[in-house]
Amino acid sequence: MNYRWGNPKATDDLESYPLQPTSWVTSNPASFDMVNYKTNNVITVKGEGDIRLDFGRTNAGWLEFESDDLKGSITMSISEYNEPAIVNQGAVHRFKTLVPVKHGQTYRLELNPELYEGVRFGWLHVLAHRGVWHMKNLRLVCQVKPTNYLGSFSCSDPELTRIWYTGAYTVKLNLLKNYFGAILIERQDRFSWTGDAYVAQAASMVAFGNYDFVKTNINYTSKLDNGIASYALYWVLSLIDYVNYTGDVEFAQKYIDNACNKLDRAYEHFGKSPRLEFFGWDERLGAGFENANTAESQYAYSMVSIRAWLEFGRLMKQIGRTDLAKKYTDYATQKIAEARSKNNWQQNYGLHSSADAVNTGLTTAAENDIFYKSNFTDRVNRVSYSPFNEYFIIGAMAKMQKYSDAISAIKDCWGGQLKYGGTTFFEVYRPSWNNILGKNDAVPNNQCTYTSLTHPWSAGVVKWLSEEVLGIKPLEPGFKTFEIVPHLADTISAVSGTTPTLQGPVSASFNLKTGFATIAIPGGTWAKRIAIPLGANTVKSFYLNGKLIWKGKPVDAITHNIKIHGGYLNIEGLGPGEYTCHVIYDKVFKIKPAVSMPWNYIINNFKQDSSTSGKWKGHYGKDGFVLFNSVDSAKDLQKLPAYIASVVLRNEAKVHSNLIGDNRVLTDTAGIVRDFGAAITRDPIPLLETMTIDVNVNNRDTHQLALYFLDWDKASRRSVLEIFDGKTYKLLAPVQMIRNYQNGKYLVFNYSGSIRLRINQVRGPNAALSGVFFDKLK
Repeated sequence: MNYRWGNPKATDDLESYPLQPTSWVTSNPASFDMVNYKTNNVITVKGEGDIRLDFGRTNAGWLEFESDDLKGSITMSISEYNEPAIVNQGAVHRFKTLVPVKHGQTYRLELNPELYEGVRFGWLHVLAHRGVWHMKNLRLVCQVKPTNYLGSFSCSDPELTRIWYTGAYTVKLNLLKNYFGAILIERQDRFSWTGDAYVAQAASMVAFGNYDFVKTNINYTSKLDNGIASYALYWVLSLIDYVNYTGDVEFAQKYIDNACNKLDRAYEHFGKSPRLEFFGWDERLGAGFENANTAESQYAYSMVSIRAWLEFGRLMKQIGRTDLAKKYTDYATQKIAEARSKNNWQQNYGLHSSADAVNTGLTTAAENDIFYKSNFTDRVNRVSYSPFNEYFIIGAMAKMQKYSDAISAIKDCWGGQLKYGGTTFFEVYRPSWNNILGKNDAVPNNQCTYTSLTHPWSAGVVKWLSEEVLGIKPLEPGFKTFEIVPHLADTISAVSGTTPTLQGPVSASFNLKTGFATIAIPGGTWAKRIAIPLGANTVKSFYLNGKLIWKGKPVDAITHNIKIHGGYLNIEGLGPGEYTCHVIYDKVFKIKPAVSMPWNYIINNFKQDSSTSGKWKGHYGKDGFVLFNSVDSAKDLQKLPAYIASVVLRNEAKVHSNLIGDNRVLTDTAGIVRDFGAAITRDPIPLLETMTIDVNVNNRDTHQLALYFLDWDKASRRSVLEIFDGKTYKLLAPVQMIRNYQNGKYLVFNYSGSIRLRINQVRGPNAALSGVFFDKLK
């Protein structure tokens, strides 16, 4: 963060630097003499075993060392978590463990032609030892795009400060030579995803001010939408963001036709349920590419369309294209009215579509109140599965002036990733992971394929914190006019930071306890409004640059620009310069302590049974069952109770094996073990590392469900279960881990109504489920 390049440019190549591990663990201490490692970076290898190296944070790099006397055979591994990584088919090497390539005396782990991967942990595996040898200069060679931290953020809540810098660092690692990348871990999708880039570029502008590189990527992705309808609109929003921050009107004019084509296509789509392809990994949005055309995704897409039309129309008005301003503003007002014309339209909107509706800026206070009470007050419901989609949710909370709720959601989503041990932000995340995973453990893989722990689409929170908590936000292109309106919620007492602009940095600091504030306004810009937060404090007097300006009433000619309203001392209009402000309070009130809402999961009690094994008769399934171990492998053996309408299994593969006589295998209805079968996830096929079971019911009574998992070939399977409402797809329970099920294990819980079960692989070749059992509530 403190390193500075001299005037870095978008055309600069990547630069590299070596990094040493911060700690290490050996599987066999007698095999590795580490005494001299810290002083001269030499490890004496005396036997077989493993060394696990922790480099302290995720990096974009490759692992290598030098040796002039290596004897025996070795492999090396890397990972973003604390086990050697494995990814899906399509990667050059899906197992991130390989024999190193020898270059002279250097041994380098080469997993793909670009060399780099996402690396937090590295391993050396000595498989065969034929004599003492020495490993020298063991290092991670990291690469980085020359980029300076020109922006900054700090507040009295250190977790929020850390979230800002972690998000910025996540983007920085994914700045490739010529464009914004998607992920670090190589799994066959290394290119700039247009929609992902929207939030990554937004974060990059406020953190680094690398506007030329953002411009390069917008140009690079101008004809790419990755086949995703909403991503075309996010490209337009990226263009608007870029022009608002830079004032590069010429660039906007160059791409007017391109943007209009995208916006007109959305107009043609409106109300016709177009094929969306993808809207987000959240189950409520169709679980990524599984079924993106859900009603919730369609509502959300229509609201993103309205937002894009309105914001583009506003930009066109600012740059003098009144014809286009009217066209797209009319589109927006026409279509929001069309949405409103449908009876109870808001009742159909879930969390994501509600957020996108609020983000249009066209909803009324009464409509926002309905949206808020329906979707934003429940702690479980308001956290999306992906931090990408959560950015739009906290954006809506800001528009509804629900800043304390937004801060709470940020702590649950992004703060939870830090608690897990993350040094970058993830592709997907559920807060309940922290209850089932140890620090830096391997995370669940799912419908988004093998989960990336360094994904720049998660970084939108950086821009949100700078614009909403610090409060620096452009009002006209290039910060010709801007405002600084910090929102400290209920628990933040101080905030400071800088947003880089092409005119120079805009800086501000506010301290609610002391009443001091500082403002720096660069030349060529104008602060239309500076709002000094007061909290519940009452003002006695106000000094500007040491001069008394206000004392219960104006005492200076300029004080007609000062108003105390809405918890702020507002200064309307400040030109370039540096300002020190001091508010002296008449009465001071303490900041409220943070109060966390409970996690109100509908299903919260689970039992795991490792003793019953395959002999389920008399224990489970008195009402009904589905067995995946029928002799007829083409058809599962099932008997459904009257209250179950259907059980639908999707995305699964089937496996059968001759394990007759094995007590771990589920018996048939006569109590005899005939053969073994299981429904398994289709690892390592991309997007199929998960399977779902829809349990559709005929009533709302509460019943018991038991799932039987068997790791039949003792392949160290670890699997997780997620449970959703069968109609709304809201998450009903904390994620459950099933591990150590070599001898069979039942996961038992009570439920009511239709539910969806999603089973994901964590480690092992796949996740395996052998049976489902239905019982009356005990």
